[in-house]
Amino acid sequence: MRKTTAHFMLAAVFIVATAIFLRARTRGEYFPSRLNLQSLPSQVGEWRGTDIALEKETLEVLGPGDFLLRVYQDAQESDPYIDLFIAYFPSQRAGDTIHSPKNCLPGAGWAPVHSSRIALSVPGHSPFPVNRYLIAKGDARELVLYWYWAHDRGVASEYLAKYYLVADSIKMNRSDGALVRLTTPLGTSETVESAQQRMMPFVSALVPQLNSYIPR
Repeated sequence: MRKTTAHFMLAAVFIVATAIFLRARTRGEYFPSRLNLQSLPSQVGEWRGTDIALEKETLEVLGPGDFLLRVYQDAQESDPYIDLFIAYFPSQRAGDTIHSPKNCLPGAGWAPVHSSRIALSVPGHSPFPVNRYLIAKGDARELVLYWYWAHDRGVASEYLAKYYLVADSIKMNRSDGALVRLTTPLGTSETVESAQQRMMPFVSALVPQLNSYIPR
């Protein structure tokens, strides 16, 4: 119990220190050119997407940024859909930092069942870690994959993402970054591994496109 409390306090101190450091930076920030997330192709591999409007309350919580919520369905509509959410923040100096999906799930009625980290391997990029969550609400189950993406780098840890945020602010004069989240429902007897494999073709087609919208 003490170890958990100490870890929580250390994490809280680190987050506060990160916010103070970023606010104290006075040098003008560099904003690289990029494409708007809405211009991400609605056709990704064999999957075609439909945009979903974010609610006003959600946008107010997220703060200034560029956001995309889109539901993709395979051409034959034989597999369950994949829900794609990307939140890009061009600057995180003013406190508008990336929110972990773990903090949103309970409020939406979803309860975590199991969590782990896996290595994601996609064409043209070295493997990187992502978070894998199995969540449930009543009899419904969903698989969630999410990671933090900035400057062609994917990380699973919220605290490591904040470390890189500070390091990149010093080295690159940038504090931009994004959250990428993918969600798919599980069939009645479908396993987590099967659902993950079903998502991989979509992920492999998506990740190589990210740098056009989330600058490297």
